[in-house]
Amino acid sequence: MKNCRLLFTALLLSVPVISFAQDPSKVIAMENAWNQAELHNDAAAVELLLTDDFVMTVAEGTTLNKSQVLASVRDKSYNPDVLQSENMAVHMYSNTAIVTGDYREKGTEKGRPWSRQGRFTDMWIYSNGHWQCAASHFSVKPK
Repeated sequence: MKNCRLLFTALLLSVPVISFAQDPSKVIAMENAWNQAELHNDAAAVELLLTDDFVMTVAEGTTLNKSQVLASVRDKSYNPDVLQSENMAVHMYSNTAIVTGDYREKGTEKGRPWSRQGRFTDMWIYSNGHWQCAASHFSVKPK
C-alpha cells in the first residue's frame, strides 16, 4: 500500500511536466524556430535545437550529423529566401514527438537558384525541460 501511495504521489507530481511535454504547439514552435534560424544562417540557434547525436537523412539517401548540418547552416553561400513547413501533424508519445509535414524551400546556393518541396519527418525528444530534435528525414517531391 505504501508503494502504491509513493507511485501515486510521483505520478501526481509529474503531471505538469508531462502536460507541458505533450503540448503539440510547443513542438510546432520548435519546427518554426528551426526554419527561421536556417533562414538567417543562425547556426548557434540551430545547435540548441539538435541533440548531440542528431542525424539527418537527406533525399539522396546520405546522412548528416549535427556538425555537418551546422556547417551547412553557417555556409554563407547558402542563401535561403523561403523555408516553410506546412500541414504539420504531431504524434505525441510520452517524451517523444514525431512531426510529419510538407516543406518548401527556395533560394540560392553558390549563386545558383534552387527550389524544392517535399515531405519531412522529425523526431523530437523532451528532456531536461526542453525539446530537441534527434532525427530528421526528408524527401523531395518529384517534379
